[in-house]
Amino acid sequence: MSLLEVTGLTAGYGPARVLHGLDLRVEEGEVVVVLGANGAGKTTTMRALSGLIPHTGTVVFDGRSLDGLGPDAVVGRGVSLVPQGRGTFSHLTVLDNLRVGAALRRDKAGIREDVDRWCSVFPVLAERGGQEAGTLSGGEQQMLAVARALMSRPRLLLCDEPSLGLAPRIVSELFATLADVNRAEGTALLLVEQNADLALDLASRVYLLEVGRVVAEGEAARFREDESIRRAYLGL
Repeated sequence: MSLLEVTGLTAGYGPARVLHGLDLRVEEGEVVVVLGANGAGKTTTMRALSGLIPHTGTVVFDGRSLDGLGPDAVVGRGVSLVPQGRGTFSHLTVLDNLRVGAALRRDKAGIREDVDRWCSVFPVLAERGGQEAGTLSGGEQQMLAVARALMSRPRLLLCDEPSLGLAPRIVSELFATLADVNRAEGTALLLVEQNADLALDLASRVYLLEVGRVVAEGEAARFREDESIRRAYLGL
């Protein structure tokens, strides 16, 4: 059984349906990327999986259904989201944002250890621990958003456009950190990303969305080698 199994996922906003029966899976410790143009349904997929919007179809994580659960319950099951556009609590300090990420945990010593850990991975967070998150740069806020999501110690980390609006150097550092988390912790990653080149370097498998449907899937290496896919969808 896969760590995450999604079957027939449909979701949208009000009467407007965005997703039309998506099937996808993520294995234990795997890195999977979802590619597609703007409007393909990538962010809607992440919002549905994380409990932020209702869906039909089935979402099963580690053998248990996530259907009908809200965001807190989904995090409690071991799935955490880094939302598009950072999503930090702008009026809370950096350290308080990290503590919010561990709100469902009760191991105070472990929480302190994880705060120290992620502040060492992202030293700027330690330097600005008492600073309001809204005053950070875009790159610093993205680092905080990733660290906050990891404070719940998820088994699956969902990342929605982590490179959006960031300088190339920050993007490279961020993707290197995600790769380290995957290797060191065995944390599975499901990434929505428009930077296809970086995403394919990190991922083992790819799903390509077009207008709310999966139009291609397979090994990342195959996507790199398929000239028609490269030209039509990946801009490579």
